[in-house]
Amino acid sequence: QVQLVESGGGLVQAGGSLRLSCAASGSIFRINTMRWYRQAPGKQRELVATITSGLSTNYADSVKGRFTISRDNAKNTVYLQMNSLKREDTAVYYCNADHVRDGGGLYNYWGQGTQVTVSS
Repeated sequence: QVQLVESGGGLVQAGGSLRLSCAASGSIFRINTMRWYRQAPGKQRELVATITSGLSTNYADSVKGRFTISRDNAKNTVYLQMNSLKREDTAVYYCNADHVRDGGGLYNYWGQGTQVTVSS
């Protein structure tokens, strides 16, 4: 009932910036926490940033001070502004969201991912 589509990935030089977007669509009642994960080749998927419905945020230590997560509830979209990018930021970035259905029940959804490649 809910689909997440990421966009904004690409190739960028170290020190550069990129902004990722994730738009939710479908039968949306209420989206609570939204998250960005990333997965590099041969590594486990890791949590990068979270933002709650109350707009509190949390970041992985590796991106703290460089990345900013935000959301636009009117557009059902979450963003990840990435600054001062490093080679180790290279990964597929995935959007994740908790959705509450009308009548109750919490469901978790994943986007298909967008590739971010940082060159030196």
